[in-house]
Amino acid sequence: MFQRVELPLWLLILIVLFAAVAFLSHFLFPSVRWFLRRRMERAVEELNKRLERPIQPFKLMRRHDQIIRLVYDPEVMQAVADYARDEKIPRSVAFERARAYAREIVPSFSTATYFGFAIKVARGLSRLFYEVRLGPAEARTLRGIDPKSAVVFVMNHRSNMDYVLVTWLAADRSALSYAVGEWARVWPLRALIRAMGAYFIRRRYSSALYRAVLARYVQMSIAEGVTQAIFPEGGLSLNGAVGPAKKGLLHYIVRDFEVAGEQDVVFVPVALNYDRVLEDEVLVKAGQTGDRRFRLKLTEAAGWFFWIIGQKLMRRRSTYGHAAVCYGEPLSLRQYVTGQPGASTETLAADLMGRIRAAVPILPVPLVAAALVRAGGALPAPDLEAGVAALVAEARAKGANLHLPGASAEGSVRFATEALVRHGIVLREGDGFRIAPGQEAMLGYYAASVLQRLGESGETPVTGTVSLTLPEVTET
Repeated sequence: MFQRVELPLWLLILIVLFAAVAFLSHFLFPSVRWFLRRRMERAVEELNKRLERPIQPFKLMRRHDQIIRLVYDPEVMQAVADYARDEKIPRSVAFERARAYAREIVPSFSTATYFGFAIKVARGLSRLFYEVRLGPAEARTLRGIDPKSAVVFVMNHRSNMDYVLVTWLAADRSALSYAVGEWARVWPLRALIRAMGAYFIRRRYSSALYRAVLARYVQMSIAEGVTQAIFPEGGLSLNGAVGPAKKGLLHYIVRDFEVAGEQDVVFVPVALNYDRVLEDEVLVKAGQTGDRRFRLKLTEAAGWFFWIIGQKLMRRRSTYGHAAVCYGEPLSLRQYVTGQPGASTETLAADLMGRIRAAVPILPVPLVAAALVRAGGALPAPDLEAGVAALVAEARAKGANLHLPGASAEGSVRFATEALVRHGIVLREGDGFRIAPGQEAMLGYYAASVLQRLGESGETPVTGTVSLTLPEVTET
């Protein structure tokens, strides 16, 4: 028993390594995980004290646990059975496909990533590009919502900066859970977006089973009170105006809503606008060609990055002018249903998009662009200032949100014409300005937000709608 045993050095090293791994996995790792978990829970408790809408336990669940809960949900299991029958495949194969969809959709929210990293990056990027403005009544709008209600921010989609801007501005209110398209499913962006609590959705190549899994995830997160942020248009605006809504996510939320339940769902319209949209050339070109597959060359991105750094070295306050965010009038789903028995998802979506259009902020560059478009593309400087003043008066009469330098037409014209000339959209000719050749579509793109708000552009017709009758109201 006590005899000496000789072993090769490599075998001894393997034995020691396996023993160390066994010790760590059985004794040290559980203790470390418990310690880190407790620290995280205390950090979340402190964070929730300053948030208007605390982070819900569902959002803090381990990703693996959320996936298991989702795939074994009764409605998902029924969808698996239906899919297996329709596709004539074994139920086990359909179940594995549902599990793969769940892995694709479910995020892995990290409070440290969201509040420690993402918020700082969002604040830095926003201030790098823009002078950010927030409507004066926005804080009061959110504080008036019942804390027990699930909140869904419904936003127009002008730029990919929308994610960055709203994440920062909502940092002291809640942790937002975004619905993000396929464009973000690239390494390493995918892991970062998941850690921020966003979930991926397919807009193409989706099956009935995929839609069932996605619907249940959205419904579960709403039921648990997770604050959502969605872009109903389904993509970036190609013409500068607020377009019609796609009903997918709204359909899922409404379908699971119980009028007599304890929890209400409150939609908060959020309208964004910019003096300069980062992707404007790509979007206008896509609107002309009908091709939404945006491509950006590495050389173009590098040149753009160094140009931004140069502008900052020249100590310009905001490279791209102003960015503004305004909230529209919140809509309670319970009040909407009880007030309009028999209403559909289509009418709900139209109402929400109307509230977003009414809240779109008017900024200097879109305002001057609208004045030039109204005048046919060319104006002397005094006439341009008079045209902008007329637009300002009209906008104020209609209750529009105005964010103008010095709150004057004169300051707006000076700032906007410099920006438009620098961007090559407008040419300065003597004492006047006119559209640069070939830039008519670009000027119209920026003018659209103002003209739509003033009612000069017709609403885009709703197509491809999915009508759904809301639950009937019963007397209790």
